[in-house]
Amino acid sequence: MKRIAALSGLALLILLVIGLGISSAAEKVNGGNGIIATGIEDQSGVEVTVYNVNLGLVKDRREIKLFKGTGEVRFMDVPSQIIPASVHVKSLLDHEGLQVLEQNYEYDLLNPQKLLDKYVGREVSLYIKNPYSEREETVTATLLSNNGGPIFRIGDEITFGHPGRIIFPEVPETLISKPTLVWLVRSELSTAQNIEASYLTNGINWRADYVVTLNDTDDRADLTGWVTIDNRSGATYRNARLKLVAGDVHRVRDEYEYKDKMLRAAEMAAKAAPQFREEEFFEYHIYTLSRPSTIKDNQMKQIGLVNAGTIPVYKELLFHGAAFYYYNRYGDAMQNQKVGVFVEIENKEEHNLGIPLPKGIVRVYKLDSDKSLQFVGEDSIDHTPKDEKVRIRLGDAFDVVGGRKQTDWKKIAADSYEASFEISLRNHKKEDVVVKVVEPIPGDWTILSTSHEYIKTSAFTAEFKVPVKKDKETVIAYRVRMRF
Repeated sequence: MKRIAALSGLALLILLVIGLGISSAAEKVNGGNGIIATGIEDQSGVEVTVYNVNLGLVKDRREIKLFKGTGEVRFMDVPSQIIPASVHVKSLLDHEGLQVLEQNYEYDLLNPQKLLDKYVGREVSLYIKNPYSEREETVTATLLSNNGGPIFRIGDEITFGHPGRIIFPEVPETLISKPTLVWLVRSELSTAQNIEASYLTNGINWRADYVVTLNDTDDRADLTGWVTIDNRSGATYRNARLKLVAGDVHRVRDEYEYKDKMLRAAEMAAKAAPQFREEEFFEYHIYTLSRPSTIKDNQMKQIGLVNAGTIPVYKELLFHGAAFYYYNRYGDAMQNQKVGVFVEIENKEEHNLGIPLPKGIVRVYKLDSDKSLQFVGEDSIDHTPKDEKVRIRLGDAFDVVGGRKQTDWKKIAADSYEASFEISLRNHKKEDVVVKVVEPIPGDWTILSTSHEYIKTSAFTAEFKVPVKKDKETVIAYRVRMRF
């Protein structure tokens, strides 16, 4: 009899455990009040496509057991910067079996200030430590106001600055702990379904950053490209399938653009390896990461994009004029003008590149005599297709300077003028250089005489390529007739 009783007790215990499990499962499905709540723990997969216009497309898949009929689903763990109007929901198990009748985006998030605001006019408990007994004592109070601090009625007295802890009986239904999409849905199935919610979110951006390391003679370089993803959307995307879209996607803007403030070290970039597959997509280019990656909220993440070595580089010293020099007499007022320094790379396959390069910042480095890497300049580049040139302005030359002198200017007719110029280029370096001089001559012009050969590269531009010996000066002299 004792054995039978023991078995009966064990059976009752098993039934109790099973019953608790069923009750717990029902609690999760129904939320205790006919509401289904789903969070990141139900996520079966996530895909994030990031556009370089501070925009992301998220596809969030979750396993959810729905009730049959009409009910409420709370889809939690969504970004705080989600664009609610962009949300699209579908069942991957039965497309026709799930309809979203109504959607609300709940973003009235729980915090001390809002919790106090919601309890204005209601009773709360104040806990204060008795200094004599060292025990906490409870006082019931009515919160009258929370404007600049809580004001309480305790009995017949009004007080503020109360030192006690405030205890609230419950969290108001209108406050939630995290941003949530609330759907009124109609489901034809009561089995577990794989639901995909896709939506756009602001606050996630990406950009390309490049590191170029010049060789000793400035005619070859190594190039490493990084993708920098900045996630300020208000959500974390775990083990996400990541895609990046490069291109000028048009948006209707209602917010400020993100300003990047991140600095990087060149030594770290030299170790990156390409991890993205690139392909054409509409009028843009899409880059797909070959592995899942977790993108945390408020995180900057860098992933290697491209790595190419011994790329041919063309270095250029540029001395540029201005059109206003030609309209009036200026005399000898333009001495010690700066000579710009540029490097140019052709994005060709035979140069170990030949891939579409997204817009970003190019930082250029070079080894000094101690074999220590030093920064020599940076510039931003636009989206650059293959077989196009990347031109980078590094700064101004220190040891190569120029000057300009107008030696003559006169009006020879109502619409015709002649002007003469001398351009001096002084090279204080230890090696010979070539300086390209660009003269933007206005109107219909003809060079009457010149000391150096030139090329008419456009309707308003004459270019001279001038060799300058080390520690020497070269002077260009020319006379031009203009009609305007």
